[in-house]
Amino acid sequence: MRLKSAIWVAAYIRRCHGEGAFAAVRRRGAEEAGAIFIKLNRLDGTAELFSPAPQSAFDEAHPSDRAFVRSLGEAPVPEVKVEERIGREVRFDPDAWIIEVEDRNGRHFLERVVT
Repeated sequence: MRLKSAIWVAAYIRRCHGEGAFAAVRRRGAEEAGAIFIKLNRLDGTAELFSPAPQSAFDEAHPSDRAFVRSLGEAPVPEVKVEERIGREVRFDPDAWIIEVEDRNGRHFLERVVT
């Protein structure tokens, strides 16, 4: 059984703050199982977007862990590209969560990022 989205988001934001980064919920999604998108704002005009990983990326030993993928490639992109993608995701899934992390060092604080 997977942790509810609202609880996972609260713990994730606490972790970011504990590491000295600012994080905030930009858009609240479905409490139980809304998809979570993480925007990593590097505060230099670039950003990254992390989206839920496809089901095929989950480890059988830990099927309830949350995994993420870089939505726009390995390198940071102009922030406007991330915002455009977020807009498309929200139109497709109105129950999605959008979390924004601000960190000049590019730390995302996610435990599982798959390629």
